[in-house]
Amino acid sequence: MADLDRSRELGQAPVGRLLWKYFVPAIIGVMANSLYNIVDRVYIGRGVGALALSGLSVTFPVMIVAMAFGMLVGMGAGSLVSIRLGQQNRPEAEKILGNAFTLLVTISLGVTILGLAFRDVVLSLFGAGPETIGYARQYLTIILWGNVFQGLGFGMNNLIRAEGHARAAMLTMVIGAAANILLDPLFIFVLGMGVAGAALATVISMAATSFWVLAHFLRGGGSLRLRAANLRPERRIALGIFSIGMAPFAMQLAGSVISALFNLQLIRHGGDLAVGAMGVINSVAMMIVFCVIAINMAAQPVIGFNYGARQFQRVKRALKLAAAAATAATTAGFLGVELFPGLLIGLFNRSDPFLMEIGVRGMRILLAAFPVVGFQIVCSSFFQAIGKARISMFLNLLRQVIVLIPLLLVLPPLLGIDGVWLAGPAADLAAAAVTAVMIVREMKRLR
Repeated sequence: MADLDRSRELGQAPVGRLLWKYFVPAIIGVMANSLYNIVDRVYIGRGVGALALSGLSVTFPVMIVAMAFGMLVGMGAGSLVSIRLGQQNRPEAEKILGNAFTLLVTISLGVTILGLAFRDVVLSLFGAGPETIGYARQYLTIILWGNVFQGLGFGMNNLIRAEGHARAAMLTMVIGAAANILLDPLFIFVLGMGVAGAALATVISMAATSFWVLAHFLRGGGSLRLRAANLRPERRIALGIFSIGMAPFAMQLAGSVISALFNLQLIRHGGDLAVGAMGVINSVAMMIVFCVIAINMAAQPVIGFNYGARQFQRVKRALKLAAAAATAATTAGFLGVELFPGLLIGLFNRSDPFLMEIGVRGMRILLAAFPVVGFQIVCSSFFQAIGKARISMFLNLLRQVIVLIPLLLVLPPLLGIDGVWLAGPAADLAAAAVTAVMIVREMKRLR
């Protein structure tokens, strides 16, 4: 009966009210989740120092790669589950759930093994210097040992949301963030563990989220249940998951390459502390982008369910509301970083004037085109939600690879460190323009 009521709600409730209902727990959850890295950076920047903060920033591309595999399976399976539930095909949705669990465990363990084997080589490629590689190695080693918890917690939480249980998905992330906030000062300051303490706190927090998610599916707390019979991977289902999840996966991998390229160019034109400044800017930008991600999370089950049910007017209504809300969020963030950059940089480290100087100027330039970013992210994710993975992948790669990488190679030699910062807004504007053309064509087709 609860499943029937939830299906009726997704297919009949006013779209605006439905999005708001799913958005509130989603934004609480993603903001809590974003505190993982931000809290680590704040405590390390203030408790250990600016170089330790730079070392932590070097590990960011590696962590993006690990998260990319969770998105590959989690978001791909989540989109398929939403569509199958819209088609009233619950047995198939449970098969997708079981396959997703097996794929997440297998891939996460593989990332851990490869990451540990090539750790120092990768960190050097991503910009770790003699003064920062010790901090980076210490942090990343512990994070990699706990990578399976991140894969399960992050990946399976997409499936909780896909079945319409937004509050349970929110609690997953709140539990992990709360544990991290409590454990970070204990391990870093009280026990004097420094960077290793921050990493250990993060792993314990990720373990808590993964146990919570598994408990949800094992006890039958939602529409779907994790059953042993569905754990054996099926080629048909795995290919379906990978085909849809490939777009966010490629976007995350591209983000790792971009982050590494940013680090290398920043070291060349600004030194190690410029990398630390980039880490701070990323943390601030991530807080804003996670708001857009929450809007996506709210829209995804609504769009996927109604697309599967062929209620295209509701699909279009959900997209328009989500794009407008995302644009409003990134515009507000743009105003904040342009008006108060020094205040935001100071949250992480106030003792180093060079870090402050680089960070303030870099933040203002790098996020100059932020108002269009929300629209671009929501619209590219829309194609993923309706199963058009190739278009979604192209739009995501357009922003992060096709345009941005050439700009990062061309502009810095001409303009120095300002060229590094300017590459970001130029790529954002180009990607938003192309996305607008693609989304208008799709809206006409849905008539």
